[in-house]
Order: sequence, then structure tokens, then C-alpha cells
Amino acid sequence: MSGKEGQFATRLDEFQRRVELVQTEIGKLVYGQEPVVRQLLGSVFARGHCLLVGVPGLAKTLMVRALAQLTSLSFKRIQFTPDLMPSDITGTNIIDESTGKREFRFMPGPVFAHIVLADEINRAPPKTQSALLEAMQERQVTVGQTTYDLPKPFLVVATQNPIEMEGTYPLPEAQLDRFMFNVYIDYPSEETEEKIIEETTRGERPALTQVLDAHNLLAMQRVVEEIVASRYVIQYVAHLVRASRPDNPKAPEFVRKMVDWGAGPRAGQYLVLGAKAMAAMSGRPNVSIEDIREVALPVLRHRIACNFQAQAEGVDSATIARKLLEHVPEPEIPKNE
Repeated sequence: MSGKEGQFATRLDEFQRRVELVQTEIGKLVYGQEPVVRQLLGSVFARGHCLLVGVPGLAKTLMVRALAQLTSLSFKRIQFTPDLMPSDITGTNIIDESTGKREFRFMPGPVFAHIVLADEINRAPPKTQSALLEAMQERQVTVGQTTYDLPKPFLVVATQNPIEMEGTYPLPEAQLDRFMFNVYIDYPSEETEEKIIEETTRGERPALTQVLDAHNLLAMQRVVEEIVASRYVIQYVAHLVRASRPDNPKAPEFVRKMVDWGAGPRAGQYLVLGAKAMAAMSGRPNVSIEDIREVALPVLRHRIACNFQAQAEGVDSATIARKLLEHVPEPEIPKNE
């Protein structure tokens, strides 16, 4: 092992150690949601944003608050409502007379934080939802003619209730595509639910220990970037993404029959980046096909649009994604690998 490889192995070990600390701390407050926590952390370490979808009471907000508490990062929560304005998120210019002169001064909004929780993001109209677009993609905000950089690292975690759609504004595809993962949170098991009821009705909740700061997190994100995705893995990702498009001659019959449009190139990028995070959290320096499969559902579920026939047959985008994983074969391993 070369000196460079040895240094990376040491950094990867430190990465794993910190991940275990984070998971342990979140586990003090959030019970039975280990796969969801792993996907949330994967998006954090891969510099992506995450959309959490689930019925009320499944600890979506608590999970994000716990993540903020165990870090020294700044945290802001935005409650999306129909009367929320874009300037309520980004900030606005105000007239300042404190210096004896009348001059404009920028008052930053809650988006200027390391971790931003956009609670019930589909409650606000599209104009307000779009205020997050530039922030999520470019990590900056433009107010008037001035552009302001957001803190580093920067993460948006949005929550959404899937069962109550009256009076809501579904996220446009352009904004949905900015989220690396779309994570569905299901009901806990009976055993876990008993533990939740018992532990959360005793009184004070356990305090979390800070185990990460901005410097640590940025270093962990750099480790993820250095994880290797082989040509073999890249080919599999490309085949998987292209198979989701109904106009592709190689697309399976169920895609041509039930899909209006499939995933774009950003899906392939996020599949690889998300898989790199999963490999790093497992202590491996290389991405495997299983890492791709682990992140395929949260990456593809909001990037595949089913048509009316699919809806009539009770087939959704998650079902299509699962069938794609069964249908698309792994490419042949090159002889030189």
C-alpha cells in the first residue's frame, strides 16, 4: 500500500468512526428508522438535499433537528404556509438609519444556515417554493442585483405529507430534481412503536452530544468524493437510467407502456454520488453494484413520471424503479479489471 493509499485508508477509518457516533446519537431520539437515517446521512455526505415524505408523527422533523443538535452547524426551520413569501426565505433589503444616513442594508433570511428544514414544503405556492431553487443548486442567493454566498456546508431537508393534498402545491419537476433523495418513511414495527410510546412519555428526552462541526463534515464530504466508481459501475448506472426512458429502444416493455418520461442525467450523477456515500459509510474505498441498488429507489422515485395507464393499474414510480432493478442486468466485467 502506497503512502497516499494509507493516508486515505486512515481518513476512511475516521469517517466510519464519526458515522457510528452520529448514528448512535440520532438513535437516542429516533427509533426504528435506521435505513432512513442512513439515507439522510448519505445525502449529507454527498453534498445533496433530501426530501422526506411520510404521514405526520413519524419523526421527520425530529430526525433533522437531531442531526442539527449533534453538530455545531447553524440550523433554521421554515414552516411553509400559503402566505409565505419568497423574501421570507431569502431575506430582503431594508432601510437602515442607524448610521445617520438612509441606506439599504440586506437582512438575511433563514436560508442562510448550514442546515435548513423546509417543513411541509408543498404548503407554499410555486413562487415561494422556487425561492429555494437557486439556493439548492448554486449554494447562493440573489436579492436585487447582489448575490450572496450561503454557508458551507449547506443542506436543505424538506418534509412532505403524502396523504393530505387539499390546499397544497405539488413541487414542480425542476425543483424535485434538485433533491438527491426522495425518502419515504413508513410506520414503525409493533416492537418499535411500543418503545417509542414508552421512551417518549417518561419526561425529558436525552441530550445529544455534539460529534461534528463544519470542518469535520467538509472533510467527510471530501472523503466521499475520493471513493472510486469503476467503469463497470458507471456502465451499470447508465444502463439503469436509460432503461427508464420510454423513447429508448432498449427500454423494457413495462416502461414503454407505463412511463411518460424517465430519469435524466442528474439521476445518474446522484446514483453514483449516493453510492459513494454508502460505500464510505460501510468502510469501502470502491463503489459496488449493491451500493447503487441501495440508493436507486430514493434517487429514481421522483424522477420517473408514470402515465394514466400505470395509475389505473395501481403502479407508481417506486414500482417501476424496483422492476428496473430486476430487469437491467449487470454489465460484463472487463477482462482488465
